[in-house]
Amino acid sequence: MKAARVRRTMSETVKMMVVRNERIEHSWITQLGAYLTAGDVVVVNDAPTLPASLTGHLVDGSALEIRLLSQIGEGLWQVVAFGEGNWLIPTEDRQPPVPLHQGEEIIFSDGFSAEVMEISARSERLLTIRFKVPRENFWRGLYRTGRPVQYSYMSRGLELWSVQNVYSSRPWAIEMPSAGHAFTWDLMLALMGKGVRVVGLTHAAGISSTGDERIDQELPLRERFEIPAGTIAAIENAKANGHRIIAIGTSVVRALESYAIGLTETTDLKIGSGFKLRLVDGLLTGTHDASESHYQLLRAFLSSETLQRVASEFEREGYLTHEFGDLCLVGRQLSVLNDQWSGSEWSVASNTSRPFRNQLE
Repeated sequence: MKAARVRRTMSETVKMMVVRNERIEHSWITQLGAYLTAGDVVVVNDAPTLPASLTGHLVDGSALEIRLLSQIGEGLWQVVAFGEGNWLIPTEDRQPPVPLHQGEEIIFSDGFSAEVMEISARSERLLTIRFKVPRENFWRGLYRTGRPVQYSYMSRGLELWSVQNVYSSRPWAIEMPSAGHAFTWDLMLALMGKGVRVVGLTHAAGISSTGDERIDQELPLRERFEIPAGTIAAIENAKANGHRIIAIGTSVVRALESYAIGLTETTDLKIGSGFKLRLVDGLLTGTHDASESHYQLLRAFLSSETLQRVASEFEREGYLTHEFGDLCLVGRQLSVLNDQWSGSEWSVASNTSRPFRNQLE
């Protein structure tokens, strides 16, 4: 499949594959409401994306890059370290940093540095560091110095604004919760006008790839989450009345299913084949490589045979991958497409005026 190399400027160009009852259909994100009914609850991850990539150097001048993974205390972060280089180099080709030692200082800019507190036994690139600034200066330094985490398939450097969803709230996410990238206020208002409830939670969506197989095999790592009481009440009410819970992104699935089994504040829950979903009935997600944890989570929704068919359809219909790519809606008892849905100006009629495969040519 082909990677989306730039952020979409028009959400109506985002394709949406719909998989319901093992049947595959092709649609558009603007038609999401056609597959939902009044009383359903859509749950988004409202965590904005942090500038989680920091370029720095050691006291001896050795260059390195630090990518934040998770906050584990006041000023204390788990991070992954790379040697000299930048996002233009494929992650798997990035070299490790020079050997680091406990107590070593990493300098990011004048007055903004961190101390290496611990080097993980799992990988010399997995560190715990403490930023050597007061809390208020940490956030100022991070936003002044950091850049969004990005990968070599992008055509240009990303600005921080370009990796935010329209409903973003508290800055927790290391990478953008990308299933919501094509959401607009018009789409959400149309959903609500139909009687679909749109609610949020905050989950510190983590990193997709570290370039170190030892770390990548453990992804997703432990991540923070918080579900407001209002969201829990909306979900409980929907479930009691036979309505469905639709997660916008895999991070929402992990947060909700973690809550369902009694986890609070943080989770390292792995979801895959054989996992019994307790709260989530449907998922809107991006298109992912089979090696990624995001893809493995889909096995809780779809059989291996159906996933293979989905992958083939992604390829055949030219779906774009990664954070600005096309989307896939999977779920139990999704509604049949209603041609009368008019959730946006980009109507079913205008989308189907010519064969699907050629509509973006």
